[in-house]
Amino acid sequence: MKFSALLSLVLPLTTVLASPTSRDLAPRADTSLTGYLGVFFLGDAPNIYFYLSNGNNALSFKALNKGNPILVPKLGTKGVRDPSIINGAGAEAGKKWYIIGTDLNIATTTWDASQRKGSLKIYVWESTDLVNWGTERLVTVENSDAGMVWAPDAIWDPAKGQYLVHWASKFYAASDTAHSGKPGADVIRYAYTSDFKTFSKPQTLIDKSPTSIIDLSLIQLSENSFARFIKNETATNVFMERSDTGLFGTWTRPGGGTTFIHSGVEGPYAYADNITPGKVNLLLDYYGSDGYRPFTSTNLNANAWVDASRTNFPKNLRHGSVLGIKQDQYAALNAKWGS
Repeated sequence: MKFSALLSLVLPLTTVLASPTSRDLAPRADTSLTGYLGVFFLGDAPNIYFYLSNGNNALSFKALNKGNPILVPKLGTKGVRDPSIINGAGAEAGKKWYIIGTDLNIATTTWDASQRKGSLKIYVWESTDLVNWGTERLVTVENSDAGMVWAPDAIWDPAKGQYLVHWASKFYAASDTAHSGKPGADVIRYAYTSDFKTFSKPQTLIDKSPTSIIDLSLIQLSENSFARFIKNETATNVFMERSDTGLFGTWTRPGGGTTFIHSGVEGPYAYADNITPGKVNLLLDYYGSDGYRPFTSTNLNANAWVDASRTNFPKNLRHGSVLGIKQDQYAALNAKWGS
């Protein structure tokens, strides 16, 4: 999220998930999905850009709309970062998609000010076809003790039957209304929604104080198993944890308590492979260099990530998301914005 400093992937209900009885299984390949849509921002260009996979290759993408933005926010700070594209689920499965993002235009503020008196709202766009997105809305999700709302993302909670939306915030004492003092550590917060218009009262999801954490990404592995990827803002690395007892279950870190995937990175985003069973693709944002670089794993019981080919992976993509799509959706996106 910070330049200096799932569901994320929400799986389509048509995805065949691994059996919840086996810890060794990850999301299985879905033959109904024939491509990927990537949604990103580009550093000093805080708009939303679409990238379409070259065929059904999870790590090969081309820019849509000749590299121009698809969505340019008009409300709030007029700058959107960290866009996440979310599959509709429940009654909205196959009928609705959402894009949510951080309301932050760093060109109009400073990193310090953006964390003290930053936006407490998130951008929301919605679509019924992945092509037409209409205009954005801004929705307040956090209370006034918070300094900001960063990197919102969402996952369908099957136990709740609603979307669990999460983000990073830091908090100031209630008496410090100017937010001029020292805040607490960054924590991950969450709220539930059924429509991305009305949200429940925000609560804390993950607190690792005094360590600051941001940029949570979640992926569902089976009915009750999930993996989550988090940036340690204090140590500037990304690590993975796993739960086999639900979103609010017991989380452990494969490899041990200090294991991490890479340092000097942020904005993790994980998505299941359409073709290879058990394979998960992971993007990590090298914020001091050339942006997202891809990694893969077929064993989420371990900290076993392999550098993936970057031959056809675009450079300078920043914290975003990737969605598996069907052939008709692929064709419609290509017809609308392809070269």
